[in-house]
This record gives sequence, C-alpha cells and structure tokens, in this order.
Amino acid sequence: MTPIALTIAGSDSSGGAGIQADLKTFSALGVYGASVVTALTAQSTKAVCAIHAVPAEFVQAQIDAVLSDLAVGAVKIGMVWRREVIETIAAALRRWRQTKVVLDPVMVATSGDALLAPRAGEALRTALIPCALIITPNLAEAAALLEVPLARTEEEMREQGERLLALGPQAVLVKGGHAGGTQSVDLLVERTACTRLVADRLAARNGHGTGCTLSSAIAAGLAKGDDLVGAVRSAKAFVTAALAAADRLEIGSGRGPLHHFHASW
Repeated sequence: MTPIALTIAGSDSSGGAGIQADLKTFSALGVYGASVVTALTAQSTKAVCAIHAVPAEFVQAQIDAVLSDLAVGAVKIGMVWRREVIETIAAALRRWRQTKVVLDPVMVATSGDALLAPRAGEALRTALIPCALIITPNLAEAAALLEVPLARTEEEMREQGERLLALGPQAVLVKGGHAGGTQSVDLLVERTACTRLVADRLAARNGHGTGCTLSSAIAAGLAKGDDLVGAVRSAKAFVTAALAAADRLEIGSGRGPLHHFHASW
C-alpha cells in the first residue's frame, strides 16, 4: 500500500516552510502527502507580512474529507494559530483515531514573527499536546511551553523534555539546533529512555523551514512503518543533508529554504 502522511499546518507563500515544506519532504522521502491548511501567510524569505486564519469549521471539513477517504499512516501538525482551530484538530484526531501524530509546536517563525495567536498557548498545552505521539520543540519553544528559562545544557534539555512528557505526549524531541558549539545535539526523551542524536553544526546561510522539515520527515518515516527512534534518526539525517545542500539554492534575498530535493536535483 502507498504510504500516506497528512500535514495540518499553515501555508508559506514563499514555499520554504509550512505546508509547502511538508509536502516537499513527504515527496522526497517517497510518501504521498495530503494537506489541511489552518492559516494562509503572506510570507517571504525575510518576514511574515500578514496572516489570514482559516475558520475552524473549514479546517474540520478538510480533515474529515481527507481522513474519510485516504488511509493516512501518520499526521504532522505545524502552525495552528488560533484556539478554536487547536480544539477542532484535537477533536478530529480523537474522532478519527489518529495515534501517529507528530506535533511541531510552532510559536515563532525564523524571522521572529509570532505564529501562535495570543491565548492559544494554553489550548496547545491542554488539548493538542496530549494527542501527540511525539512533540518536537526547539529550545525556545520548550522553554515557552513550560514558562521557564532557556535550557543551557544537555541535562537541562533532558529535564525540560521530561517535564513536557507530563503534558501527555509519548515522546519529546528537544532540538538543540539553536544552541552553541560545534555539534547540533537533539535529545529524544521517552518515558523509559533518552536517545542522543548528534550531527556536526553547519554554517549554512539558508535554513528556512528546518523545523517543519524535521517534523514532517518523522511523520514520513512513521507512515512507512518505521518505529519512533528509527523515524527520528532518519529524519535528522535527511534534514542535515538538506541543510548541507541548502546554499546551492539561490531563493530570495533573505534566509532561503532547505534543499529538500538535494538527492535528486
């Protein structure tokens, strides 16, 4: 059977992140991609200029249309923007019994622009995170979800991951890509284990959509039948290679995207 993954996220009009990055990732990894759009962004490689929210009832209609017809093997969730949309997605995941859910708790774009509306954070914590198999916060997102200072060491990353497990997911991937040092270290924190994933830190000029790409690559692996640790390892390897090749692309005047098709172009 053809592996299918569904992305529920915002649209990036510049094509580097959001729905567009997710679909590129699915395709590059041999997975058929379906999509549910939660918000439209007027976005370039330099900034998010405007956000147009999709009504919650239309988000539900998209989810129901896809899941009533397609045999979706995994779901990736990115930008959700508003509380009403968060609650709608959570209810739909339960109704359609989707358990292989990868949640990227998107709060702020690479440009620094907010991607989560005021007062939506609590709904993210209490309604959506408990539906996830795995959540993939970077250091700033983990700190914001817990309302604590940024983790400065691997031990603090692990402690925050363990605290995030208490919100209900089965696993937490705390991403250390924004930390210093010569290596980029992520910690996959589960209830009975902690897996350290390491790659050399790359000095790429481009890197827009890195978080979106990682979470959708994990979903692609799960849709193909990989176990969680295998899906996370493969996803990190894919993102590292796409980031290493990113500067071969000349897209826009700001921070350009990853090279999702580095293996085939």
